[in-house]
Amino acid sequence: MRNNTLLFDIFEMAGIVVVFDFDKTIIDCDSDNWVVDELGATGLFEQLLPTMPWNTLMDRMMEELHLQGRTIEEIAECLKQAPLDPRIIDAIKSAYALGCDLKIVSDANMFFIETILKHHGLTDYFSEINTNPSYIVEENKLRIFPHHDFTSSPHGCVLCPPNMCKGIVMERIKASAFKEGKKQFIYLGDGKGDFCPSLRLREGDRLMPRKNYPLWELICSNPLSIKAEIHEWSDGEELKRILLYQIDSIVYGDQIGDSIIYGDKNTSDMLVSSDSKFQSSLLSAHNSVPQVLRVVN
Repeated sequence: MRNNTLLFDIFEMAGIVVVFDFDKTIIDCDSDNWVVDELGATGLFEQLLPTMPWNTLMDRMMEELHLQGRTIEEIAECLKQAPLDPRIIDAIKSAYALGCDLKIVSDANMFFIETILKHHGLTDYFSEINTNPSYIVEENKLRIFPHHDFTSSPHGCVLCPPNMCKGIVMERIKASAFKEGKKQFIYLGDGKGDFCPSLRLREGDRLMPRKNYPLWELICSNPLSIKAEIHEWSDGEELKRILLYQIDSIVYGDQIGDSIIYGDKNTSDMLVSSDSKFQSSLLSAHNSVPQVLRVVN
């Protein structure tokens, strides 16, 4: 037990903040599209899409679903069926157990995210959720609002949609984290909106874009713009394996793997007497992680 506590303290002192996008990163779909499609409103959504910003459209779609007699409970039940790979659940719990501070930065909305996290027992693993606010108002109707009020105080970022600049959110997270003594960041995302916060990462940070998704494509087109190490992933198995390895490598470099291979007694003894599931996760991640993504013009 003492060695388990020691390992946790070592990882916690490393001051690692792990920032997740939500749609197509934590869950394997877009939560907005999931609700619209599953509740039979795809046609109207596609009809209105060219006429207004996405965030405004989702608020309008909640109004339309309400008018059709759809309830908050039906929306919540729909969200609970959104696909979430069990290995991503394991990755979240493992990163938390290693002392990392986990946060979400998402262009979804609070009701959707909180409903899904609560259903999977993940709410308490995240210290912060940054997303578009949503509220249940009169007649049990869901309203969705922009994170940034783009009518009265636009954020001015040309890379991001008008309702939310994730780069601005990331700068605030960084400033707060540095005050708390946290030192390094790992960012996981997939979409175009994740490119702006990726530009805010520093050397020594890690960026984990989902392969063949818009963020990955933007990085491939603009490789010199990213200062962080880039480690691509494709599915839940790769996300878990690579994330745990990156946490390990920030804390120890190759120390854990080398001590097992070359026989360092202090580190290997500590691992042998630690929780076997924790040990297995680290060793598996260390032995099978792919190399840093190399992108070319």
